[in-house]
This record gives sequence, C-alpha cells and structure tokens, in this order.
Amino acid sequence: MEIYNKLIAREEKLALVGLGYVGMPIAVAFSKKVDVIGFDLNQAKIDLYRNGIDPTNEVGNEAIAACSVDFTADEARLKEAKFFIVAVPTPVNDDHTPDLSPVEGASRFVGRNMPKGSIVVFESTVYPGVTEDICVPILEKESGMKCGVDFKVGYSPERINPGDKVHRLETITKIVSGMDAETLDEVAKVYELVVEAGVHRAESIKVAEAAKVIENSQRDINIAFMNELSIIFNKMDIDTKAVLEAAGTKWNFLKFQPGLVGGHCIGVDPYYLTYKAEQLGYHSQIILAGRRINDDMGKYCAENLVKKLIQADVPVKNARVAILGFTFKENCPDTRNTKIIDIYRELQEYGITAQIADPAADAQEAQRLYGIEFVDIDSLHDMDAVVLAVAHEEFRSLSPETIGALYRPDSTRVLLDLKGLLCKEDYLKAGYLYWRL
Repeated sequence: MEIYNKLIAREEKLALVGLGYVGMPIAVAFSKKVDVIGFDLNQAKIDLYRNGIDPTNEVGNEAIAACSVDFTADEARLKEAKFFIVAVPTPVNDDHTPDLSPVEGASRFVGRNMPKGSIVVFESTVYPGVTEDICVPILEKESGMKCGVDFKVGYSPERINPGDKVHRLETITKIVSGMDAETLDEVAKVYELVVEAGVHRAESIKVAEAAKVIENSQRDINIAFMNELSIIFNKMDIDTKAVLEAAGTKWNFLKFQPGLVGGHCIGVDPYYLTYKAEQLGYHSQIILAGRRINDDMGKYCAENLVKKLIQADVPVKNARVAILGFTFKENCPDTRNTKIIDIYRELQEYGITAQIADPAADAQEAQRLYGIEFVDIDSLHDMDAVVLAVAHEEFRSLSPETIGALYRPDSTRVLLDLKGLLCKEDYLKAGYLYWRL
C-alpha cells in the first residue's frame, strides 16, 4: 500500500490523463481526497477548467471552480505523479475497426514521464488484451523500464453515464483489476477513496476489459430488438409504445425502448468486441446484427418522415423540416457519433431543407465535426414537418401552441416524436400526422 498511503498523506500525486466527460469528474472527485494533476492536450479545455467553466455539464461550474485539481496541458507535469489514470476516448474508424490512437498516444505521454515505481490504470473501453498487449509495450519503450519490475498496470473501466445525475462515479460499483495481487490491492484502495458504492475486484485485467465491453454490447442488442419490433409494429399499424407498456407489466420483462443509438459508448463498444472475435476466427452473428439495425435507424426515421410528407400532399423536394435536438442523448452537450446527423443527411438526399435547434448541444463541436450551424427555436417558422429528436428537458416542456407555431399556417402538420415525449392522442385529435418509433 505504499502509493496509496503516500497519496492520502499527500506525499505523492495522482495524475488524470484525459479530461473529458469521464476523466474530468474522476479528477474532481479524487481532488477532494488527494493531490491531483489533471492533464489534457487541449489547451482551450484546460483554460475553461482553470476559469471554473465546465463545458461538459457533468459536475457544473461551481464544482470546477471549487476543486483543487491542478489543470495543465504540459506533459512534463506528469513527472510529479506516481499513480496515473488514463481516461481517453476509444472511437472506431470509418470501417468500424477500433481506433486505438488516443489510448496509444496517452500511453506514450505517460511512459516518457512516469517515475519508477508508478502504477498506471487504464479506464478507456477496449477489447480484452489491449492493456497488456498494446499499452504495456508502449509504456516500456517510452520509459525504458520493465513492467512488473519498475512499474505496474491495472484496468478499471469507466462507468460514468453522461448527463445522468443519479448514476455517478460515487454511486456505481467500480470494477478494478491489477496485473498481480499487490497491484490489485493498491488500485482497489485508491478507488475506494471516492467510490461510495464500493469496488468489485476482477480476477484479471482481461476479465475487467471484457466486462466493460459486454455491458454496452448487451444494451445495444436489447435496443436493436426494440428497434426491430418498432419496424414490425409500424408495418402492422400498432403503436410500439403501447405494446411495450402492456408487456412491461410482467415482472421480468426488460424495459428497453426503441431509439437512435449514438454516442461514444453503446454505438462503438460492440465493434471492439467483434473486431477481436474476428482476429480469433469467429464472425459475430447477434452483436453485428444488432449493430446493423441500430446503424440504420436514422435512415429509417427519415424515410418515414418522407412518407408522412407525401401523405400530407407536401412536395418532398424543398420541404422545410425543423429538427429539435442534435446531441446523442438528452441533457448532455455531447454531439459525438450522434445519429441525428443520419436523419439530417438522409433528408438532404431527398432535397429537403432541414434546420436544427438544440439549446443543450455544444455548438462549436457540431460545427467542427459536422459543419452544422444551429438556429434558435424561436426563429423556426413555416415548417412542413417537425422532428422532436432528443428528450432534453427544454423540449419536454414545449406546449402544443409552441410546437404548432413552427408550421406553415393552415398546413397539414407532420410531426415525428422519436422519443415518445408527447401525448399521441392529443396531437392526432388536433389533426397532426403523428409518428413515433
């Protein structure tokens, strides 16, 4: 327990590498117990944190301003730490193969700066084997040291749910693992400082890596099943939400909902598992089938919008559509891997003019990643259709009058309520052509 004891005595420091939606809340939590260096390559992000601004909305400006994290973009500052937590994203390439460049880059930063006797814990979601087979060789090469002799490694998968104020770092059981029993004890004790729900000690690093990657794969498959049911029931002219409410009265029915599966976890992690399976000669059937369904749902929603426009006798080409919401999930500014962009681009293929309003989204990120310029919802008018795409709190309170004011006067109003936020019966009675997943 040498490092643990020195951390709580503030004789050693903990370094958090990667200060995004996952890393920043971890850094803030640990700063209440130990001295923390928060490192990120993005100087603009560091400047925001130093000024007490939380662009992720995960802990809030007040918590950022009050915390004692030493925010820096200077990698040389990592030399001051002895316990490292790496929390960088692990996206996929355009061909759905894992993009390990962020975790490899972070390993290089840590490797060339960590002192002898350090412990490096990875939190990034990866397929089993990445920590020991890919990250450890980089750490050894950059440091000139030997893993197991001069430094140790562990893995503790992140379980933070962006935008969720109930399930937080402190309240979710933390999986921890280490390369040996001594490291596991040390890692467990360090995380127990901040995780009130306690830790689960996995028997190996690979077990911990596998546990994480199947969590999101399981959820992805269940949502894919709901999406397939939605497609089937729509063809039968049966309301999917009503079916699920009825089925949900059974005690063991799993209450998933159909929807667009985006973001940097559920829509990405299954590809890490299937990639490794392919390397071992096994071609995934269920996991990839679920991915294909979920990846096509944006196109499916756009096609149903076009059908409703035709039903309303609205010329499809040059039709005007308002899309309310762009982030990958509600009450979160993150637009990475959002599936709303699939709807937007599919509508463009039909010659439809779509405008997007999202008061919660990171507008600069959307511009950088997609070339999208948001508009204020108050500026939207004379629309032929409205797509209520994300369940932000701001949209939950929209009145029928506010929604009605978005349309052309005296038009047949096409409304896609993708999250089922509105009362279907009220809008059908009001003459809307209403559709939901």
